[in-house]
This record gives sequence, structure tokens and C-alpha cells, in this order.
Amino acid sequence: MIPLHPHKIDHIGIAVRSLRKALPLYRDVWGMEYLGEETVVSEGVRVAFFRLGESKVELLEPLSDDSPIARFIHKRGEGVHHVALRVGNLEERLQQLKVAGIELINDQPKRGAGGNRVAFLHPRSTGGVLYELCEPAKTDE
Repeated sequence: MIPLHPHKIDHIGIAVRSLRKALPLYRDVWGMEYLGEETVVSEGVRVAFFRLGESKVELLEPLSDDSPIARFIHKRGEGVHHVALRVGNLEERLQQLKVAGIELINDQPKRGAGGNRVAFLHPRSTGGVLYELCEPAKTDE
């Protein structure tokens, strides 16, 4: 198998019940640079991003009680939800992982926050960690 070779940790996703209540900890206590908020309807979340060095922290608030993030919080409580790895050639990487026996949640990339192309890997295949692979949106599209 050809190694995945992620470029870096793009962001750490943290599930929260309320962005309004969580924002002060990251902005005021930790002093992270607040980058803004966005609703990602396809994932049923409202997200807020903070800069942390060359990576980001993404807070994920559920839009409804039946969203994946709401179910995660109900089952496990607030906390780390996923680790996002920045990659290039996302489709190729997904095929490599599939051939290597990694269970994909998304066979094809989809649009995520910031217009990034994203796909998730199932934790059953990755040591219990939910990984998101993300490829930055092309600025020339």
C-alpha cells in the first residue's frame, strides 16, 4: 500500500451543545483567533472555527436533535468528535484506503465547511478514531 501522507492536521472537531456557550472558552480563555461561523446543512451542524497555529479547532453544534452531532453528544457527551487530515487528490486517497481495507463512510468526497471537499473514515477501521480527510476548495473553480 502507498502511504496516505497527509499534509497536516487541518482541524480537530469538537462537539458542543451550544456555540454561544463554548465560544468564550476558545476565544477569551485560550485566546484563539476566531475565524467565524457557518451552517453546514448537509451535516446538520453550525460550526465555528478558531486558528491554532497552522491548524484549526472546529466547534460543532447540532442543528436538530436527530443530527449526527446531537446523537454523538447524547451517547458520549461533549468533546473531541474527529480529527481532520489535509490531503491532496482526495478521490485517489479514498481508493487507496478502500483497497487497503479501510472502511469509508463516504465513498466520494462531499462539500464541507469552507467549501472544502471532505470524506470520513469509519472508526472501526482506524483504531476508534473518526478521521475526516479534507482537501481545500480550489480557488480557481
